[in-house]
Amino acid sequence: MTAQISIGPARFGGFVWGVLTWLIGSIPAAAQQVPVVEVELTNGMRLLMVERRDEPSVAGGWVAHVGSANERPGMTGLTHLFEHMMFKGTRTIGTLDPARDLEIIAEQERIREQMRQEESKLRAAWRRGEIDDWRKPEHRTPRLRELEAAFQKLVEEQRRLLVKNEFDRIYTAAGASGMNAFTTEDFTAYFITLPANKLELWMWMESERLRQPVLREFYAEREVVSEERRLRIESTPLGRFEEAFNALFWQAHPYHWPVIGWPSDIAAISKAQADEFYATYYIPENVTLVLVGDLQTNRAIALAQKYFGRIPRGNRTPPEVLTEEIPPVAERRMYAEVEANPQVRVAWLTVPFAHRDSYALELLSELLSHRTGRLYKGLVLGRQIATQVSATQNSQKWAGNFVISAEARSPHHPEEVEKAIYEELERLKNERVPPEELQKVKNNFAAAEYRRLTSNFSILVQLLVYDGLGDWREINASGAKYQQVSAEDLQRVACKYFTKEARVVGIFTRKADVASTSSSSTP
Repeated sequence: MTAQISIGPARFGGFVWGVLTWLIGSIPAAAQQVPVVEVELTNGMRLLMVERRDEPSVAGGWVAHVGSANERPGMTGLTHLFEHMMFKGTRTIGTLDPARDLEIIAEQERIREQMRQEESKLRAAWRRGEIDDWRKPEHRTPRLRELEAAFQKLVEEQRRLLVKNEFDRIYTAAGASGMNAFTTEDFTAYFITLPANKLELWMWMESERLRQPVLREFYAEREVVSEERRLRIESTPLGRFEEAFNALFWQAHPYHWPVIGWPSDIAAISKAQADEFYATYYIPENVTLVLVGDLQTNRAIALAQKYFGRIPRGNRTPPEVLTEEIPPVAERRMYAEVEANPQVRVAWLTVPFAHRDSYALELLSELLSHRTGRLYKGLVLGRQIATQVSATQNSQKWAGNFVISAEARSPHHPEEVEKAIYEELERLKNERVPPEELQKVKNNFAAAEYRRLTSNFSILVQLLVYDGLGDWREINASGAKYQQVSAEDLQRVACKYFTKEARVVGIFTRKADVASTSSSSTP
């Protein structure tokens, strides 16, 4: 059940995901629905609420409809960096002297702009081949060294004024837990769980960091993100290769670059860019609040209007992502020597979130994956040429792909596993899935989705994700759509999307095994 009401200036409006037909019998449709109430505040911000009295707590969060796909070359990674900055506090949280704090930040920016001009000269010298690496300390100009020293003095002064992690400490003292956030290609979500009687604190805290965030330690946090990138991507066995595979797959679409950003972009992002980014995307019309738990709807609406309603509307509508992926015309292949077990990855261009074919493709991934799936039975248990295998349909906001990954069992080669994957897919194209196998997949899928409705936090995350992808109503609507998928639908989407021209293949071999690895062609 859903309700949608708008709030006028002087009055307030009043007032699961999944079908378990085989596992627990027939359930009336109304009993399966998450009772979401949707409200629009006077400034255009939306609020989703689900009342659940199971425990005296509330899972609260909000989603900004901006992800790395909204970036552009030269500023990749800004969305993720901004997520970090949103925990730095406000004009009243995070500093001992708000006025001087803002003065220091302004002075830092003045010096940083001069530093960027000096760095631009070094990059020009590097492009001419006059220096080998413009980042090396020995190449810094005297003027740049002088500016760096002045900037460092301001950093040290600001540190003496900082109240570290005050945002988190206020919440923790109030009994809240799990404060965190995550960034994807399509959206950025923030969340926390708190006692039900601290709902007004949440309203004030979250509205304050949206209304007047202060991006303290901006350049220090930029280095933190660079280090995060080194740990997660550059220092892992497959990180850089997975990144290269993703860039090979997406030719035109902004999904081409990683969420964390390219190294040179992270190092060059300015606070001015972050300020413009905030003014464009972190506006009421582009944010949705979500509350799940022990709350009273009318009181929550009143509090939301009181605190979040203070935030003025944006000056312009955030631009839509317009670049579409180029229709594939030929298979692309990538070969890499890695410090990991030999494996293969195959990806096909498919469809975005809530596309009519996405439900059949999701069921296909379930049919192929896990220990009861066709790929595991055929490649791991049957032929014993692989040690593990997975299949995933990634339906993102603007586009999607279907990815199959498998690890080869010695002495078999990744190309042999790849060929076996195609043979399993040909079966799907040529033979309809038996009714009992399809129903089993539907039941397993529905059971897993139903289990996600057992806690405030899991419902919160689903609403954040679905709203970030484009429509929170999928939490109630998708279950029936999965159940309506037929064997003919599975066969149709397999033929439509699993083509040679649409696939990108990654072959990963151990460096020591390269000499003996087969280079035989695949169909």
